Amino acid sequence: MLASLFLIGSLFTTPQMSVQAASQTIVEDSAGGTARAVNRMLGGIIGYARWPDGQRGAVRTMCLVGAPRLTHRMAPVVPGGPAVTVRRMTVDSVTSGADCDIVFLGRMPVADRQRLIGWVRGRPALTITDDDAACVYGAMFCLASRQAGLSFSVNLDAIGRGPLRIDPRVLKIGRDGEGAP
Repeated sequence: MLASLFLIGSLFTTPQMSVQAASQTIVEDSAGGTARAVNRMLGGIIGYARWPDGQRGAVRTMCLVGAPRLTHRMAPVVPGGPAVTVRRMTVDSVTSGADCDIVFLGRMPVADRQRLIGWVRGRPALTITDDDAACVYGAMFCLASRQAGLSFSVNLDAIGRGPLRIDPRVLKIGRDGEGAP
């Protein structure tokens, strides 16, 4: 059923339609619990993405644009997957041909966000943000801090517009985790 939901959703959703997809408890402590939770979630999301054949690499590049809300210490680790290098970049440097496998959109002007989302369409780049909890502005995955912990939403329309494939089991994570602390 999840695979069917994924296929139907990717064909017939609008940018305003999203599916709650996962939750994870944030443990706040002085040693960087929030950063660890965010990086663990980022690694999990990246682990569900499949780049087109010929795009496999031992290292993925995450281009960080804007100011992240949840943590400034981005260092995702993909269990059993590729290493992820994080580079802070400007909108201009990304859209002028930067080699970004993942684009993380922090706080930024709306015009810059629209320009980045427009540039990514049709490219093999995963988009993630922590500045759009409702997931309506075009990123594929949208992180949010909730009372119960860290969660993310999935924009099926954005996923359906590009050559990346996201394992439909990502939708099951949230369903199984609903109500978890």
